[in-house]
Amino acid sequence: MLPFLLSRRSLLGGLAGLAIQPAQAQQVDIARATAFVNKAGQDLVNAINEPRLNTAQRRDKVAGILRTAIDIEGTGRFILGRYVRQASPAELQEYLKLFDEIIIRNLSARFGEYRGVKFSLGRSQQRTEEDALVSTQVERPNTPPFTLDWRVAEINGQPRVVDVIAEGTSLRLTTRSEYSAVIQRNGGRVAALLDAMRGQITQLAAREGG
Repeated sequence: MLPFLLSRRSLLGGLAGLAIQPAQAQQVDIARATAFVNKAGQDLVNAINEPRLNTAQRRDKVAGILRTAIDIEGTGRFILGRYVRQASPAELQEYLKLFDEIIIRNLSARFGEYRGVKFSLGRSQQRTEEDALVSTQVERPNTPPFTLDWRVAEINGQPRVVDVIAEGTSLRLTTRSEYSAVIQRNGGRVAALLDAMRGQITQLAAREGG
């Protein structure tokens, strides 16, 4: 969820899109959705800015917040799209594991950039019966503020972010397109996507220094 602490470019290019399996959607309460975004955002801001945590501790704390806020399996399956059926059980299991780590590493690799970050709530509105749109403004020291919109739905009785919209672009659709392109360029092999994801994780871990 709320990897909103990334730059707009990082959000669009790196963080795996947030998604949901439509069959799980229930009617959403807009006040509950807004409170959910506010709490998750404040929890992440506090974890980023907590001076007593080292990098590994900060990563673990952020990971717990993100895993609570995002339906990792549903998100990953949406992003993989039709290739879910082509992946072997072992490939699908590894894909979901790598997907989970990419979401976390995309934020942890930039902890230093986001020290002092703040965010504030904007307008909330009902998007459909099944989801609400919660707008937030993200501020970092010495950087112009920017707006991110969070689509929130009720998944199995719990609010979850199901998409992030930055500069009018849906992250889940962008990431789905990027992942599909990797597979198509490599003869329809899901294994090629897994290789690319491993490489991305290695780069992010090196940037983090751990």
